[in-house]
Amino acid sequence: MKIYLAQINPTAGALAANAALIRRAYDDGVRAGADLVMVPELAVTGYPPRDLLDRDAFVTASLDTRDALANMTGSVPLIFGCITRNPSWCGKPLHNTAVVAQNGAVTFEQHKMLLPTYDVFDELRYFEPATSVRAIQLAGKRVGISICEDFWFDDERLGTKLYCDNPVDQLARQDVEIFLNISASPFNAGKRRARHEIFSRIAKRYRTPLVYVNQTGGNDELLFDGSSTVIDAEGRTILCMKQFEEDAQLTSLEGHAESLSCTDEEEIARALILGLRDYIGKIGFRDVVIGLSGGIDSAVTAALAVEALGKEHVTGIAMPSKFSSQHSIDDARALASNLGIAFHITPIEPLYQPYETAIDELFGEKKFDITNENLQARIRGNILMAFSNRTGAMVVSTGNKSELAVGYCTLYGDMCGGLALLGDVYKTMVYRVARWINREREIIPASSITKPPSAELRPNQTDQDSLPPYEVLDGILKLYIEEWLEVDDIAARGFDRELVARILRLVDTNEFKRRQAAPTIRVSSKAFGSGRQMPIAQRWRRSS
Repeated sequence: MKIYLAQINPTAGALAANAALIRRAYDDGVRAGADLVMVPELAVTGYPPRDLLDRDAFVTASLDTRDALANMTGSVPLIFGCITRNPSWCGKPLHNTAVVAQNGAVTFEQHKMLLPTYDVFDELRYFEPATSVRAIQLAGKRVGISICEDFWFDDERLGTKLYCDNPVDQLARQDVEIFLNISASPFNAGKRRARHEIFSRIAKRYRTPLVYVNQTGGNDELLFDGSSTVIDAEGRTILCMKQFEEDAQLTSLEGHAESLSCTDEEEIARALILGLRDYIGKIGFRDVVIGLSGGIDSAVTAALAVEALGKEHVTGIAMPSKFSSQHSIDDARALASNLGIAFHITPIEPLYQPYETAIDELFGEKKFDITNENLQARIRGNILMAFSNRTGAMVVSTGNKSELAVGYCTLYGDMCGGLALLGDVYKTMVYRVARWINREREIIPASSITKPPSAELRPNQTDQDSLPPYEVLDGILKLYIEEWLEVDDIAARGFDRELVARILRLVDTNEFKRRQAAPTIRVSSKAFGSGRQMPIAQRWRRSS
């Protein structure tokens, strides 16, 4: 049996464009001699369609698109993801469905059984789960079709069983010869490895080959890595498709392929490049503008933007104050030269002085404190937004996850922008990504990597005046944000208990800032944004 897998890059709501991707994949698969063509989960609507599903006109148009796709099929079956209506008088109005089309008609529909509601997922908001799964005869084989989460029924990483149903076991008891899974599985660091372990375990347990096709590309904060996979009945990888790229492969369920591997920093860098490219393109921008401070965060942001969009679509603006060092200006200029991007220097002192005078008059005293520091950041934000208004370039903010976590950032200042590219990247990983960027030649100036990080908003300021070393801070943050550990458990890992308690208080009390932050690209297992639903107005406090 020859199966053509097409990991396409659909856009949420772009029904006609998504259908064109599916048609092209089908035609290419037929020409390649496939017995079956597969494309990802909800390929028609794009994933996740979210509240578009509450619009009846969108649902009707999606179903019309499904029927048009089915109508264009010939003797080679096509499996694609689409919504379908729930005909029952009770339950949610829609199903998340794997549609099988052949010879101009829909011949089979399998609804998704396991609907995730954790982290970034909210599928029970829209969909009614399947109550059963059914094996079918397809291209001469007895196959079991499932959708994404249906394969994750025994994710051992979670430490508990999320579901009572096991759709794969139900299919296995129907003597299937091949498991087929269409998916829209969001990326996070380590996900590909975990996915392979789960799939290998399933294939070996049931002595049945497994074929998995995933979408690629970015939709809002979610990124999809592709990495479509075929695993034989022994749990060995037959096919491992490209990561972070559209790809299409014909597999005969034979042979052996090594799993692709790369360093964590390379994987995250490539993820962010794709995420930025798709975010900018899918919302209709072409150009971006970035404030270049001479520091590591803005340097990494600019370098990734050039990789994603091309140097002609990136502008850097340095906005020095009287507290800015000459080496920071020089580093910003050198970075822009290395990248070949447009570069401007706009000193903020002429704008800052009237602000300072007005603030002194308002409070009736001359005083320099955090108010003055934040004024500088907000002036810079205004300059970037003015450039955006005049040129149509989107502002990309440069703050990292470590800063967002503890509130070491300025509302309406360095937090302003259409996307916070590094908002889910800890500072220690930012350094690792910078060294990956410089793997062949110096793009980011060495001094931007080696000098102590500083906001340069007051004389001789460094980040470590307010924060512990980032190696310590990031260790605490990961245990609290991603592993949900509390003070004593974190302290037991070797951290100072008083420091841990202080950092956790900062994370909790800065929720209001993060709710107003620009969207970010999710690359960790727990990102700020839709996957972390903490209330702002809450009064729970740990006892110590």
